[in-house]
Amino acid sequence: MKTLLLTFTLLLFSTAVYVSTPPTELIEGVCVIEFNASFNTSNSVSWMDNLSDCKGKRIDISSNPDKQKEHNIVVVPTIIIFNKGEEVQRFQANIMMKLEATQDDIQEAVDEILMSSF
Repeated sequence: MKTLLLTFTLLLFSTAVYVSTPPTELIEGVCVIEFNASFNTSNSVSWMDNLSDCKGKRIDISSNPDKQKEHNIVVVPTIIIFNKGEEVQRFQANIMMKLEATQDDIQEAVDEILMSSF
């Protein structure tokens, strides 16, 4: 019962906002998308909004299973960096469903993509 109550509380007060718009419609330039599921909001990437020089979006695969299949999401959270609609880099969570990549790791990947276009 305590576990159920804790899970409900975490879901209720989670700050992650997920979109249902397909990534292909979101991408102009560099876009970082976090794929997660409503049951895993406690492991959401809190710093997504702090990334610069890119768009950031979240997709809940539990309400968008077609996106899970389309992008071959096998573990959540998964962060995929797209450039002009093409997947460039992927960061996946570990077996504990926690992302080991840091904000600096993702920002560095975004910066490298931007620099390579010059």
